[in-house]
Amino acid sequence: MSQTTSSPAYGIGIITIVIGLSVGLGYYQMYYLPEQSAKPSVAEFILEPTSETIIKIIPGSALEEQQDNFVPKLVNIQLGIDNHVTWINDDDVAHTVTPDHRSEDSYSGEFGSTGVVMPGESYEFLFTEDNAIAYHCEPHPWMKGTLEITKQRF
Repeated sequence: MSQTTSSPAYGIGIITIVIGLSVGLGYYQMYYLPEQSAKPSVAEFILEPTSETIIKIIPGSALEEQQDNFVPKLVNIQLGIDNHVTWINDDDVAHTVTPDHRSEDSYSGEFGSTGVVMPGESYEFLFTEDNAIAYHCEPHPWMKGTLEITKQRF
C-alpha cells in the first residue's frame, strides 16, 4: 500500500507565493498605476483661460482651388488667455484636424481630432504648454493651418 505524506514545507511554499503575489499586486496598484495615470500640475489660470480661440472651417474648404479653409490659418495663442481652441466645421463636407507631426500636450493628451468633424460639429482642445503646431485636413491635404502657442507676455 502506498501512503501519501504531506510535508509542512509544501504548505509554507504555497503561503510564501500567495504573500509575494499580494505584495506585488499591492505595490502595482498603489505606486505604479497612480504615477502612470497622474496628470501634471497646471496653473489654474491656464486651465480656465479668459477667452476662447475659434477657427472656422469655411464653406467650400474641400475645393482645392479655394485659398481659405481654416480661418484664420495662422493663430497666435497665449497660455491663460486664449488657449482653449475650437474648430467649427461650417462646410457641408466632413474634415479632420490632424497635426503634421505627432503632438502631445502632457495635460490634455494627444492633439488632433479622432475621426472626422462632421458638418455643423466642432473639435476642441485645451493647450497647456508652449508649442508650434502645423496641422492639416487628412482627406483634403491642401487645407493647412498653424498654431503658435506661447506663454503670456505680461
